[in-house]
Amino acid sequence: MNQAKPFCIPKLEVVEAYERGKANKGTAGVDGQSIEEFESSLKDNLYKFWNRMSSGSYFPPPVMRVEIPKGDGRMRPLGIPTVSDRIAQQIVKQQLEPELEKHFHPDSYGYRPGKSALDAVGEARKNCWEYDWVLDLDIKGFFDNIDHDLLIRAVRHHTDVK
Repeated sequence: MNQAKPFCIPKLEVVEAYERGKANKGTAGVDGQSIEEFESSLKDNLYKFWNRMSSGSYFPPPVMRVEIPKGDGRMRPLGIPTVSDRIAQQIVKQQLEPELEKHFHPDSYGYRPGKSALDAVGEARKNCWEYDWVLDLDIKGFFDNIDHDLLIRAVRHHTDVK
């Protein structure tokens, strides 16, 4: 072993992830801790968090489930993570996204950095002049139904995450 921690997570990356999470202005998660409360001992909280993440001892807490109304009158469940878990999710995103992004098809627009719904509409408009057919699909409940073992295998295949 040539390093003190099994996961190389720079402290600055933790601070940047915290700042991004703070900018989203989320509400308190299942632990009841608000961003303001987390900030009351910010240096200490970020250090403890960094230590747990980089040592591999961080485990996400449960997510608080709330129901939000949909346009058709039905309700949709929404998970509210804790402040710490928002930071953890941002760190994972920052580390995985550059590796995985290069494997997406250029015409894939959903939840992609630097791509928007307007970009997708522009590409669709361009394709309408080039092709005489359309394929429209929506994978309802994709993340609720995907085989997570298969997803993890795919991530491991395309990254150095073990």
